[in-house]
Amino acid sequence: MKRAYKYRFHPTPEQAGELVRTFGCVRLVYNKALEERTRAYTQEGRGVSYAKSSAALTAWKKTPELAFLREVSSVPLQQTLRHLQAAFANFFAKRAKYPTFKSRKRSRASAEYTRSAFRWRDGRLTLAKMGAPLDIVWSRPLPEGAEPSTVTVSRDAAGRWFVSLLVEEKIAPLAPVEQAVGVDAGLTMLATLSCAEQIVNPRHERRERRRLAKAQRALARKEKGSNNRAKARLKVARVHAQIADRRRDYLHKVTTRLISENQVIAVEDLGVRNLVKNRRLARAISDAGWRELRSMLEYKAAWYGRTLVVADRWFPSSRLCSVCGALRNEMPLSVRAWACACGAVHDRDVNAARNLLAAGLAES
Repeated sequence: MKRAYKYRFHPTPEQAGELVRTFGCVRLVYNKALEERTRAYTQEGRGVSYAKSSAALTAWKKTPELAFLREVSSVPLQQTLRHLQAAFANFFAKRAKYPTFKSRKRSRASAEYTRSAFRWRDGRLTLAKMGAPLDIVWSRPLPEGAEPSTVTVSRDAAGRWFVSLLVEEKIAPLAPVEQAVGVDAGLTMLATLSCAEQIVNPRHERRERRRLAKAQRALARKEKGSNNRAKARLKVARVHAQIADRRRDYLHKVTTRLISENQVIAVEDLGVRNLVKNRRLARAISDAGWRELRSMLEYKAAWYGRTLVVADRWFPSSRLCSVCGALRNEMPLSVRAWACACGAVHDRDVNAARNLLAAGLAES
C-alpha cells in the first residue's frame, strides 16, 4: 500500500525563496481556475474540465501579467488543478461542500511534486528549479529500497518546513489475538475500555492555556501590519503547534497499543461536527481529539489486519444494562453511576464500553 513519511527540513535562503514563490503560484492558479469554473457555470451554464483548465493555465503563462508563472516548476501548478478537479468530484458526489478559495493567511502553504519534478539519489532529495538537495532531518528511516513517487512540501503557521514522501510499502499484518475491546470516548478520561481500564486525558491545550493567553494578549497589543505583530503571531502559532504535536503523539501511542493488543476494537460513531457546536464543551472536545483518535484507529486497523467496528451514533450504549439488557428511558450527563433493576451497579463509561464491545462482536 501507499504510505507517506513526513520529515522536517531546513531550506537554504535560496530554497526558501523558491518554495515561497511556488506556494504563491499554486494558490493563484487554484483560485483563478476555481473562479473561471464558477463563472462558466453561473453565467454560461457549462462545465470546465481539468483538460480545459490545463489549457487555460498554458494561456495564462503567455500573458504579461502572469508570465511569472513560468519561473516556477510547472508540476505543482498542474497538481493543484488536479486537486481542484478532485474537490469538484467530491462536491458532485455529495461528499464535500463547494470548493472555496485558498487564503494567503489561513490556507496551508504546500506544493506537490510528482516523479518528473524531483530527483532521488542515494537518499538525497532535490526538487525542480533547485541546485542542491534538501537538508532533511531523517527522524526515522524510509523502508528499505523504497523510492518516493510523490513529494509534498509544506510550511505550517509556526514557520516550520516539512516534506512528505509517498512510497509503496508492504506492511505485514500483526499476529492474530483473541482479545477484543470496547472503547468509550470521554472528556474527563480520554477513553474508557470494556475491561474497566481508563486512559487519562492529558488536556494538552488546557495545560498550556495560560501561556497561550499571554502570547495572544501580546499579539493583540501589536499594531496591525508591523514586524512586531508578525513576530507575536509566530509565537502564538508555535504554542498551538506544540499543543497539536503533543496531542498527536499521545494519540499515536494510545491507538498503537489498542491495535497491537486487540483483534476487534468497537467504538461509537460520534458526531463531532455537531458536538462542537455546544459552546460549553467545544473547547474540551477539540482538545481531546476524538476525530483524530478514530481516524488513527481506522487506518492502523487496515494496516495491521485488525477489525474496527463503529456502532451507530444512536446506539444507547450508556442507557443499556450490559448484564440484563434493560433500557433506561433517559440518562443525563450528570449521572456517572447507576443501578439496574437486575441488581447490577454500573459505572456509566465502563457500561457503555461493554455495550459497544457486545455490539461490535455481534457485527463482526
